[in-house]
Amino acid sequence: MIQYECLHHVSLTVTDLEQAKHFYSNILGLKEIERPNFDFPGAWYEVGGQQLHLIVLPTSQTIRQDKRLSSREGHYALRVKDYHATLKWLKSKDIELLEKPNGASGFAQIFCADPDGNLIELNVDQKDL
Repeated sequence: MIQYECLHHVSLTVTDLEQAKHFYSNILGLKEIERPNFDFPGAWYEVGGQQLHLIVLPTSQTIRQDKRLSSREGHYALRVKDYHATLKWLKSKDIELLEKPNGASGFAQIFCADPDGNLIELNVDQKDL
């Protein structure tokens, strides 16, 4: 049997590192951390004790061609402290959003996408709205 400690990291492929770093650093406000000197470009971010790894691979098969927001496509979720403050911040940055404050999941959800269409869910418990 496998015994898990935690989710260590999520890796996403991107096509333009500077554009992706702007989004993850300046829009989402994630902290970039040191990355090993791999022979390919990328960036790592710290997210509440776990990590998000960006890998530049323009030929990746995981980059979505249809960039429309959908809560049913593959995505990862980040828990935020304040739904309304997060919503206000993203709207001030003109980020396209899909709002689902009252879904059946029990989470108040905001969906957005990075410049390559990687879907991100930002959520809180509905009771914390």
